Amino acid sequence: MRDLLPEEAQQRRALGRRVLDHFALYGYQLVTPPAFEFAEVLERGLGTLDPADVLRFVEPESGEVAALRPDMTPQIARMVASRLTHEPLPMRLCYEGTVVRRRQGRARRHRQIPQAGVELYGIASREGDLEVLELAASVVRAAGLESFVVDLGHAGIARALLDPLPAPLSAELTDALVHKDVTRLEGLLDAGGTTIVPAAVARALVGLGDLAGGGPDDPAAASVFARAEKLLAGTAAEAPLRELAALWQAARARPDGALASSLRVDLGEVRGFAYYTGPIFHVLAPGPGEPIAAGGRYDELLSRFDAPSPAVGFALHLDAVAWAREAAGAFDGPPFRVLCALGHDAPHVAAALRALGIAAAVHGVDADPAGYARSWRFTHVLTAEGGTIRIESAGVLLASAPAGTPAAEIARIVAELPDRSTR
Repeated sequence: MRDLLPEEAQQRRALGRRVLDHFALYGYQLVTPPAFEFAEVLERGLGTLDPADVLRFVEPESGEVAALRPDMTPQIARMVASRLTHEPLPMRLCYEGTVVRRRQGRARRHRQIPQAGVELYGIASREGDLEVLELAASVVRAAGLESFVVDLGHAGIARALLDPLPAPLSAELTDALVHKDVTRLEGLLDAGGTTIVPAAVARALVGLGDLAGGGPDDPAAASVFARAEKLLAGTAAEAPLRELAALWQAARARPDGALASSLRVDLGEVRGFAYYTGPIFHVLAPGPGEPIAAGGRYDELLSRFDAPSPAVGFALHLDAVAWAREAAGAFDGPPFRVLCALGHDAPHVAAALRALGIAAAVHGVDADPAGYARSWRFTHVLTAEGGTIRIESAGVLLASAPAGTPAAEIARIVAELPDRSTR
């Protein structure tokens, strides 16, 4: 767990607002689930919870086991199944908040993970997948990132190959696939023998990691699909491969081309495939060394809450997005904040500024207003000197007015300063 001090908290809140405002442009409405949830709800949505990943406690009034949420999707599924079940479909919901779980990858510094995401219920067709893919790409751009890729795969490909195998072997093969450990994969398959793993399935599992391509520098992924068709021929993975190829073609054919410019196919990406039922994707950008967003189709989720409906969505990992923004040099300017060090006139000027929607605070004239403004990140300072009211930013005089100028007029001068939102 951690604290966010003023500057980081302001940047986080600005990023969260930007993301949620963008979701709203696409018709998604905000819901806010509670910070903790009954463990039964989470396990129903996610499967058995690893004790090492989840912080549990006994809820005093009921005696039920509860947990700080490791994921918000099961909570929203519960909400839909219990409180929104009579609303017409499709249903577009979005959320922002923190989840608590063990971190993976390079950025595992904190267990408290800020997220924002969307859930689209009720569209089983390819159009639902395309809507969410386009929204994922557009919200990443809205967050200030232009250099990123959307890795597109299909959970059904690996599942079709692994499900017929004995559970212990399937689990080990899955772990090797997740870590793209070909040597371990080959060793497990050799140890399993062809009586357990058919030769065609073994070849397909070993070859999945090489089935990736396309993207901004390699616009044609046709060769990937051609190799995949040959590799997966005669296996149960042929059907999900055809579904993925059709989605790929539809995504690249979208009118504005914004999705095609970032799309890449990766059939070897199987993180979270047991949870998903169809297309999956991960968004990657320079900096974090881990996905900044992930999502896909999970049509079985609401069935676990006795309200079957198709579902697709994704979550943005806001820490990773902030890291990628920093790597890209994308920063929000400081909020416009004015320090009024004008003696007895300061409260009146501050009130006039606030009436215009400008943050303002009163400060003593002899209490080093410039130093105070630097420490607490006020962008502008108003002082009175020699019969003149001075309006400064970072020590630079921007405007002035005679002493005795009405507070409303001073506020108007400040409000009309050029580029005040980025100073």
